[in-house]
Amino acid sequence: MDNIETIGFETHLFECYLFVDDYLQSHPKVAGWRRSAGGDPDFTDAEVIVIALTGGYFRTDTLKRTYQLVIANTEGAFPDRAGYKQWIRRLQRLPDQVGRLVRAAALRGLAGEGRKLYAADSLPIPLCESARHGRARLLDEDGAKFGVDASGGWFYGFKIHALIHQPTQIVITAMLLAGNRSDQVAARGLARSTSGGVLLTDEGYRGEELSDWPCGQAQMLRVMPSDGSGEGHSSVSRARQQAESSFSGLWCRFSDRVYARSWHGLWTSLLLKVLHFNLDRADIVSQPVESTRD
Repeated sequence: MDNIETIGFETHLFECYLFVDDYLQSHPKVAGWRRSAGGDPDFTDAEVIVIALTGGYFRTDTLKRTYQLVIANTEGAFPDRAGYKQWIRRLQRLPDQVGRLVRAAALRGLAGEGRKLYAADSLPIPLCESARHGRARLLDEDGAKFGVDASGGWFYGFKIHALIHQPTQIVITAMLLAGNRSDQVAARGLARSTSGGVLLTDEGYRGEELSDWPCGQAQMLRVMPSDGSGEGHSSVSRARQQAESSFSGLWCRFSDRVYARSWHGLWTSLLLKVLHFNLDRADIVSQPVESTRD
């Protein structure tokens, strides 16, 4: 549906633009990725990214639908905007910038936060429905593989792994791996971002090769069953419940399949969803009181 609560959307759009443009203006080396001598385009990188970011507001599953909704609900906001095809080409050249914005939003949300408690989890990102598994070829050359989800069912695609800071529920880092790679492969990479803090995981991330880590990486702590007993169990159980709540808020943004026909398109789409999640958790953008989602 194309009708939304206009005032709330315009406020949301403005807040997103302030954050993105301020960051790119403050980091010219990040913004100056072009090698062309033709000067800066009238349609800026900040505008390219902000249009895509509104997919988090609309809860859309394609970038094309996001672009259509923004154009339908803004008048004069992007006077020099490019057409869809040029916009999507520009956007898919900016995953590094979007990733840096994810980190910048996280750092702002973590300002003054001294606790180092983190949780890791993963979610399958299927590229096709199960009925098409016999003909699945999309992104095969980019590493898409068959894997098993938490319920034991097969899917074809990738897994996104995320590290979330528990007190703030902010995403610190995320990784995209082939669907057949074990969670243990991602564990070390995620742990490097904890700065020696405590990392809560489920059993899928543990293995014998992770039992003797350097002290500076992370302390591994299994998420124990909530109906157990014993000294220290109640605090771990509470942390587990908080972790599950954190990830449910993030994973609901991926509840519909993320549609993309290239690896860069897929990764950029996922990063945009993570960025919007962090902007929300860090109180950088306000949530609309009421709006009509796609």
